Order: sequence, then structure tokens, then C-alpha cells
Amino acid sequence: MLRSLTVALRVPRSNILTTQKRTILTLKDHKYTAHAIASGAGRNGRVVSNEEGATAIDFTLASPKALGGSGKGHNPEQLFASGYASCFLGALQLVAAQRKQESAVENAKIHTYVHIGEPNETPGFGLAVDIKVEGVEDEDLIHAAHQFCPYSRALNQGIAVTVGKQ
Repeated sequence: MLRSLTVALRVPRSNILTTQKRTILTLKDHKYTAHAIASGAGRNGRVVSNEEGATAIDFTLASPKALGGSGKGHNPEQLFASGYASCFLGALQLVAAQRKQESAVENAKIHTYVHIGEPNETPGFGLAVDIKVEGVEDEDLIHAAHQFCPYSRALNQGIAVTVGKQ
């Protein structure tokens, strides 16, 4: 289900108000829920998952050297890049199967680069992502995978995020 959100934006050097519509992706059901817990010193702490029937994730976190950290652990950008790459590959394979073109993606590798830095629009940090698909020549398949991938949809369309106390 898509929900529309209308935002009023002031056009620079003008008194004219325009509106921009953005849809937010919402779920009609939950087929699977991953749960992770971060503790300790944030980017220099620990993250674990505790899902029943699944192999637990238990990572020590460390800020990368490029951000002044020790680099002796995993960081959120690595975890995000890993999740995005595997999800995009799955989407690519599913789209290819739907089109009866499995052989076109049998050697596919997804290279996901997650960049962290200062955004132009607001103070603090922001992310940018580059995805490079190796071993696939069909641009239409790659584009269709991008349209289908839940990570791509979340970043392009937005998602509902709720924050509250446990």
C-alpha cells in the first residue's frame, strides 16, 4: 500500500508556494521480521540478533579509520552495504526468473558502496549508495531489479519508521 504525503516547499526568491508529493511505502503485512540489538558505545559497541531458528549475528563494532576510529571491527555502513548487496542480488535473480532469463544472471555479483559524509542539505551525516552489477549485460534486468528490491524501494520511496521506548 502506498500512502501519499504532501509537503509545502517555498521556492527561493519567490512568494509562490508549490507542493511536492512523495509516496511512503507501507506494509499490509509482515512476512518476516529481523531483530537486532545495539549496545555499548554506539559505533564502537556491539550488535547482536536474537532470532529464533536463525544463526545469530554478534559483531563488535568499530568506527572506520577514515572517521577517526580504530577500524578493528564492523561498522554500520558495512552491514548496510552487505544487506543491500544480497537483497539486490536476490531481486535480480527473481526478476530474471520471472522473465525466464536465469542464465543472464547466473554469474552476477553485486558491488555495493555505502558512503557516509556531510549532506549538503542539513547538518550531521548522510549516506549515499553506488551499486555496480558485475556479470550482467541486460540493463533492463538491472533496472527491474532496482525497482523490485526492498532496499532500493526504501531509499527511493521512503518507509514508515516508528521510534519509541522498549
